[in-house]
Order: sequence, then structure tokens, then C-alpha cells
Amino acid sequence: MDKLKFNRRQFFFLSAASAGAVLLSQQQSGRTQISSDNQIALAQVHASTDGVLALDLEASYRTVNLGGIQAYLLAYNGQIPGPRLEAKPGDTVRLRFTNSLTQPTNLHYHGLHVTPTGNADNVFLVIPPGETLTYEFTIPSNHPSGTFWYHPHLHGLVAEQLFGGLAGLFIVRGELDEIPEIKAAKEEFLLLKDFELDRNGRIIQPSPMARMTGREGRLVTINGRVKPTFSIATGDLLRLRIVNASTSRFYRLELENHPFYLIASDGGALSEPVEVRQLLLSPGERTEVLVRGEREPGQYRLLNLPYDRGGMGMMGGGMMGRGMRGGSFTQRNPETLATFTYSNSTASLPLPQQLIPVEELPEPETVRRFQINHGMAPGMGMVFLINGQTYSSNRIDTRVRLNAVEDWELVNTGVMDHPLHIHVNNFQLVSRNGRASPYRAWKDTVVVSPGETVRIRTRFADFTGKTVYHCHILDHEDLGMMGTMEITN
Repeated sequence: MDKLKFNRRQFFFLSAASAGAVLLSQQQSGRTQISSDNQIALAQVHASTDGVLALDLEASYRTVNLGGIQAYLLAYNGQIPGPRLEAKPGDTVRLRFTNSLTQPTNLHYHGLHVTPTGNADNVFLVIPPGETLTYEFTIPSNHPSGTFWYHPHLHGLVAEQLFGGLAGLFIVRGELDEIPEIKAAKEEFLLLKDFELDRNGRIIQPSPMARMTGREGRLVTINGRVKPTFSIATGDLLRLRIVNASTSRFYRLELENHPFYLIASDGGALSEPVEVRQLLLSPGERTEVLVRGEREPGQYRLLNLPYDRGGMGMMGGGMMGRGMRGGSFTQRNPETLATFTYSNSTASLPLPQQLIPVEELPEPETVRRFQINHGMAPGMGMVFLINGQTYSSNRIDTRVRLNAVEDWELVNTGVMDHPLHIHVNNFQLVSRNGRASPYRAWKDTVVVSPGETVRIRTRFADFTGKTVYHCHILDHEDLGMMGTMEITN
């Protein structure tokens, strides 16, 4: 396969538009065995009917088949991943959610532009164990089509509950899906999720250092399966909708001998396809790409290449070995996540030339600066900070006006990458370290690496109320790297 030298700037466009051995080695005698499982998980699909998406959804602790082993995980409706939800702009979503966990929880609809108040995308709701709450909201009629997802978002428990298995896809069907070439393409969903299990198939609790760096698991799955196989026909177009639903792990993806044609990022479509060799997805990010069946028939690996997101080993003269991240293991070599196999042939399908025009936001009315780093707090140990403060539910950190356009400068003075995620309203990348973005695209999560200044532009449209922005390495969010924003008239 082509040898490519990694350069962080190769992924600049993704921020604008957007662990061989992942398997645990076979356990010692008497422990559960882990085997490769090449069957793609087919999550139940619940699509809207007559303008309503209605579903009973339950979070519970379940025994599930995870990559060929018996695992004890947190699951939505007993599935890993949870049911795939599909709706259209203008639809009403009505989810009767039951918390059968032993902890309180709630739901966040990551990337959806819906109200943050009431029983909608309200991360301040608390659903106690044994309680049921009906979430109900309307997707705006002008909402972009795209790949979104849902997961828990109760501060202090977010990382634990997502790492335990709670995640599912939320698809909005719309304009992009009706472009003839895309409509004709074969569609696959890839939800990337890592786990760390003990010999009995139970989630291993992270060490304090693992929480500080962000926990990662050695068992990496796609749709709850290990090293699945996907098929592609000669001449066909394959549409991959990829979600990084991991708590902390970054994915640097390459498909052997095949370029990706990027067609959408977090917040929806690009204006035209962009050819790239690699994709970098930080936690929470999504991407949609086309793959052309234009190579010699055979098998081609989807690889996850090593990526250094920084860590506490950079502090104090190297307090940790390079092979460890506080109980999480640093990937040293490319690993195979899936295999793409040619099967049959079809009439050659062309790539689309044009997608969906991307709005150009006007110049900002206000420019704000957010410094992100870490520090020590009495009685708490390591904490993560935005503008020198840890999260407090009793404080409004940022007040903005409805329909205002603002630029936010995100400055990372720490030692680790931080993917910053903003709820409710998407944004566009303006520049990275003063270098202008090559084109416009809608995002809701952007990586800010140590020493970088990233400038983003957003409009606070349609909805008033309180919501949040935070690091999507969710241990960092739970350890303080989150702020509350209030949108007012």
C-alpha cells in the first residue's frame, strides 16, 4: 500500500469539514476467549412514520455478545450499539426513555440543531434510576441531513456511561441523500467504539492517570463487532457514514490503495467532494465519504494508524512510559479495523460533482477567547480548565444573543489535544494558527492541539436557553473542561 508521511496539516480540512492487534491477546487458561467476528452488526432501525419518530428506549446493564465474547455492558434496548434512529426535517421525535441503570442518566442528541430546553436536548435533566421521561422535540424544517448520534450527558458520569456502551446513531435524511450518485451508492454505517474488559467480560475501571489522559480500551469495535468485513462491487460507489463514539480514542483511518472522497462532516454536506488519503476523527466527530470500487478485486484493510494526542508523559520530565497512558495503551503500529472485499461487479457509477452549497457567515459581531489547559485543585487532584475555571452548574460562563454571529478563539496552552464540542449550534472553522480554512463546512467538534489557536465562527440561531460547550475527551469534561452558555433574546 502507499506509504504516506503523516502530517497534522493533512487533517486541516477535516477540522474545517469536520488499538494489530486491537484485539486483546487470548486470555490465560480459564478466561473468556476473544475471537475475530466478521459479521457486521445490524442495529434495529426505527424510522419516522407520518412525521413522527416514536420509540420506547431503555438504558440498562445487560449481557451482550461483543466481538465474540460475553460482555457485561450498558446498552440501549439491549443492543451495542443502540437502535439507529432515522428522521426527516420537520419530524417530531418522541422517545419514552426509561432509566434501568443504578445511576442517574439522561440523553444528548449530539449534533442536532434542536432546542436545549424542556424535554428536548437538555443536558441539565436528571433521570433517576427506575424513572421514565418522554423526550419530545421537533426537528426544524430546514435542518440539514447528516450523521448524528445520541449518548448520555449527565456531568460526572458521561465518560463512564459512554465507555460502558451507551451510544447510538441518529440519522437525518434529506437533501444530500437525494443527489442521484449518492442515492445510488451502497450505504454502510460504521460506529467506532473501544472497550476495556477484564477476564470475566466486565468493564475495567480506569486508574486516576487513565482518567486524566482520557481512558482508552484495547478492544476496538465497529458496530459492536471486531474486524468486520464489508463488501464493495467493482464499479460501485460505497458510502461510509463514520462516527467516533469512543470516549477518548482518536482514529486516523486509511483504506489500503483507496482514496476517500469526503462528502459531509459533523454538520452536514460539503459543497463538493474532496479527495483525501486519510481521515482523522477525534471523539464525537463524524464524517461521510465515498469509496470507488476501482481497484483490482481482492481484500483491502481499513487501517487505524498511530496518532499521538499528547499526554501526561509530556509533564515532569516523562513521568510515564511512552507505551502507557495511565492505564490506557498507546498504539504503536497500524491496526486493522475492518476488511473491504470486492464482490461482483456493477455498472460504473460516477462521483457527484456538486453537493450542497455551504452558507458563508457574515463577519462577527463579537470575538471571544477561550484558553484550555489543566491544573491542580485542592482535594480533587488534576482538573481541566476553560479560562482558568472548572465547570460549575451554578455559573453562566458565556452569554450570547440570539442570531448573533461570533468568532471564538480556542487556545490550547496544555499538553494534550482537546476536541472542543459546542451543543445546539454548528460552526465553521475560520483559521488554525492564523492559516485560513481552505473551504467552508459545518462542524460541531474541532481538535485544538497543544500550542494551537483555532478560530471558529458560529450563529446562535433559532433557540434560546442554556446549553454547554466542552472537551469531548469525556473524562476531561467530567473533570471540569466544560462551560455553560446562555442564549438570550
